[in-house]
Amino acid sequence: MHRAQRGLTSTAPAIAERHRDVLDDITEPRLLHGDLWTPNVLLSPGAPDPVISGVLDHDRASWGDPAADWGPYLATRRPAFWEGYGAPADTPRSRWRALIYRARHLGALRLERHRLGKADRVAASYSEMCAVLGALA
Repeated sequence: MHRAQRGLTSTAPAIAERHRDVLDDITEPRLLHGDLWTPNVLLSPGAPDPVISGVLDHDRASWGDPAADWGPYLATRRPAFWEGYGAPADTPRSRWRALIYRARHLGALRLERHRLGKADRVAASYSEMCAVLGALA
């Protein structure tokens, strides 16, 4: 077992449990896609500007905080996304929730990389996951 891997499976749930009041701030859940990225978006052909005409692959859909969805997670490095989507709240509690969501997405990425046989990319995620969990603790 990789040194950084020890304790990760029990750490994230324990942190979420200790701070569940922060997660409970979200009292009006929204429908989340769960896998919204360019291959799952249909655009209208011939439109002068991109117009979304459909969204595919809803197997990961759920209800929750819009900031927890996969699309916003991927867009964290793209400021233009937030201009159209609307900037998320910037409070200590919303920043904490963003870290919990990041830990969840990293966990999902690790499972996907394992499924695809990319063990080197799984191992590369340990330090990022440890940093996120350290910031949450």
